[in-house]
Amino acid sequence: MNLEQQIEKISSFEHLELLANQIVEGFISGMHKSPFHGFSAEFAEHKTYNQGESTKHIDWKLFAKTDRLYTKRYEEETNLRCHLIVDNSSSMHYPKLKANQPFYENKIGFSVLASAVLMNLLKKQRDAVGLSIYSDTYEYYAPEKGSDRHHRMILNTLEGVLKNDSTTKTTDTVTYLHQIAENLHRRSMVILFTDLFQNEDNDKIFKALQHLKHNKHKVVVFHVYDQKTELNFNFDAAPRKFIDVETGESIQLFAENSQEAYQKVIANYFKTIEATCLQYQIKYIPVAIDEKFEKIMTSYLVEKQKFA
Repeated sequence: MNLEQQIEKISSFEHLELLANQIVEGFISGMHKSPFHGFSAEFAEHKTYNQGESTKHIDWKLFAKTDRLYTKRYEEETNLRCHLIVDNSSSMHYPKLKANQPFYENKIGFSVLASAVLMNLLKKQRDAVGLSIYSDTYEYYAPEKGSDRHHRMILNTLEGVLKNDSTTKTTDTVTYLHQIAENLHRRSMVILFTDLFQNEDNDKIFKALQHLKHNKHKVVVFHVYDQKTELNFNFDAAPRKFIDVETGESIQLFAENSQEAYQKVIANYFKTIEATCLQYQIKYIPVAIDEKFEKIMTSYLVEKQKFA
């Protein structure tokens, strides 16, 4: 049974931890085909050797196997602090899932599973993980810890997010990103999952993201979206009533009459986000929810190498 079949078999969110583990194990087993050749499940014990560094801690045995130079990092040096942030507003629960559809085929489900996958990687590397969840309130906060009990508590919280999708919740990204930034006292990698749909001024959003970078934090934004409808505005030719799931406001129109104009506006918005994140030295990664989780994991590993 291949990885895709395994994922399909255990797609229920009651098996979130098992599913995350299957994805990570499948990814690690294929790492010899990736830019991370030479790493194993314990790859966090090494970092790439940079010219000019002391050769004292070079792992020559690993060099003999991989023909690449890595230096040993001791546990107190390797432990990373990572804080995951999940936007849990109503727009993140789009699209509405059908009865037998896997939970990770909408934005919040994709973000929850991606968070669980990253937690699995962090656990394998003996790194500490924390979690914040926000919508119109600051719903949950857990500081960065590395214990099994802490991981289980966070997984249970993430599973709870999937079960409570009926409440209409707006997004107060600006307020709560500022609050989260104030909670991060030690240098960490901060990973945010959001669709970046909000009623706030863009400048305020970007200032809040910039605040996350205080104390030399590394910030990664995974911008999650549904490519077919939210990016391409691809609907049938029938007249439709479009309802804002956060405010309840609605409008009736023929999608094809507005598709071209919509695509221009949304493309410009994505470019603005990307350019501003680049300006603030924030890693911006747009992720369509039908993409594979390897994109999340590879992006995380690349940024981890830069963070070290």
